[in-house]
Amino acid sequence: MGTGRLEAFSDGVLAIVITIMVLELPVPRGQGLATLAPLLPAFLSYVLSFIYVGIYWNNHHHMLQVTRRINGAVLWANLHLLFWLSLIPFVTAWTGENQFAPIPTAAYGVVLMMAAVAYLVLERSILAVDGPDSPIAAAVSHSLKELLSPALYLLAIPLALVRPWIAGAIYVTVALIWLRPDRRIERIIAAAGDDTAPSVSTESGREG
Repeated sequence: MGTGRLEAFSDGVLAIVITIMVLELPVPRGQGLATLAPLLPAFLSYVLSFIYVGIYWNNHHHMLQVTRRINGAVLWANLHLLFWLSLIPFVTAWTGENQFAPIPTAAYGVVLMMAAVAYLVLERSILAVDGPDSPIAAAVSHSLKELLSPALYLLAIPLALVRPWIAGAIYVTVALIWLRPDRRIERIIAAAGDDTAPSVSTESGREG
């Protein structure tokens, strides 16, 4: 089966996730600039979460551009990823409203770690169905940052219980690592030319 409906559904879910996050931002009680100061933690957690969702959307889109076939396992893996991403508005609001308290900050890290694991499962599921000679197999591999990110989350989660600001710094660091789109996939698309996207999206048969 093709990837069109999977990508459209995922785009819709991520758009809803971002919408929920911005709606969770508290409204200042007053008209002066001073009323914004208490809202700074909530705004900072929103900005970080927005960047994370944007990173997942960007990499998800790039991966599907070089995916030729999917199956039921891939569909379930994709839902698994979307489940963890759908929890980001909850932990974002919890962390921001409690000014990066230890337990909410640790919970934030748990959701980020599980989303990272779910993305890897999705990637492996696509490779299993698309085959070792597929464009996606040529484009992705276990890079250093794919292995480093879960390790950093595992470090940050217990640290959040004693030094939440260190955990927050680690979350920001991981986001910065992934901010640039995957150049491997972009190179595959560029090498294949303009015909790559139509062939990928229409040929029958990325965690499930």
